[in-house]
Amino acid sequence: MINITIEDRNGEQQDVEIPEEISLSLMEVLRASGYNILATCGGMALCATCHVQVLKGLEKLPEAGNDEMDMLDTLPDANFDSRLACQIRMTERLNGMIFKIKGDEQ
Repeated sequence: MINITIEDRNGEQQDVEIPEEISLSLMEVLRASGYNILATCGGMALCATCHVQVLKGLEKLPEAGNDEMDMLDTLPDANFDSRLACQIRMTERLNGMIFKIKGDEQ
């Protein structure tokens, strides 16, 4: 199992367990776990409404691609540890990471 922690917009943290063999993005996991995340473009890195801040484990992620960086550049609250949840694929490498939801609500 992949164990990650999600911090919601109220600062409350919850652990989430994801099967290792699942092939989903973090955005899909957040939505399936009941988090209120807009994700307007459906995971195409075109809207930035699935913005998350990586609180722990940023070094485990591959560098953001050009499309993701372009969208993050449009956000006033994006920082060096910002990512789009739709561009983060769930793998064993993410075990122990902590993400804070920053994007728009539904």
